[in-house]
Amino acid sequence: QVQLVESGGGLVQTGGSLRLSCRAHGDVFSMENLAWYRKGPGKEREQIATISSAGGRKWDLNSVRGRFAIHRNNHKKLLFLQIDDLIPAGTGTHYCNLADGRLWPWGPGTQVTVSS
Repeated sequence: QVQLVESGGGLVQTGGSLRLSCRAHGDVFSMENLAWYRKGPGKEREQIATISSAGGRKWDLNSVRGRFAIHRNNHKKLLFLQIDDLIPAGTGTHYCNLADGRLWPWGPGTQVTVSS
């Protein structure tokens, strides 16, 4: 079974940047479409960016277009999310997982807090 561990979050000011990482422990990674999710305070978890197994990218939220970049390293089983020009609405716990409706067990997530 795949285990996911996210890292890279922190406290930043509006306009700051962060690079989130997700490490997958398990045999299945390179053939899967993957996504980053965010759960803001008092909100449901939402899918924010997707990357296909071949590296094709899709932004699931228009608000992140142009500010977020999603990358993957299949050899190292790593998924990345570069977040630039952070805004307070971007505060939340960020998770990685599959992108197609199926889900692996959720990891602990990594907290991003944006101060105004």
